[in-house]
Amino acid sequence: MSANAVDYAAEETKSAARAATEAATKLSADAQRSFAEAAKKFEGVVQEGLEQLRAQTRAYADTAGEQLDEAQRYVVERVRERPLAATGAALGVGVLVGLLLAAGRNR
Repeated sequence: MSANAVDYAAEETKSAARAATEAATKLSADAQRSFAEAAKKFEGVVQEGLEQLRAQTRAYADTAGEQLDEAQRYVVERVRERPLAATGAALGVGVLVGLLLAAGRNR
C-alpha cells in the first residue's frame, strides 16, 4: 500500500471520527433539551395538580367549618331547651368513658 493511500485512509478515519463526534454531541444536546422540556412540563403538571388540591382542600375545610358551626348551634339550642336532659346525657357519657378507661388500665 502506498503512503498516499495510508494518509488518505487516516484522513478519512479522522473525518469519520469528527463526524461521529459532532453527531453524538448534537444528539446529546437534543436529548438534554428534550429532558429539560419534559421536566418543565412535568413541573407544570405537578404545580397545577397542587393548586387544584389546595383549592379542593380549602373548599372542604370551609364546608367542614360551616358544618361544625351548624352542629354547635344545634347542640347549644338543644341544651338551652332541655338543660337537665343535656346534663344527664353528659354525665352518662362521662361515666361510660371513665369505665372504659378504667377497664383498659386493669388489663
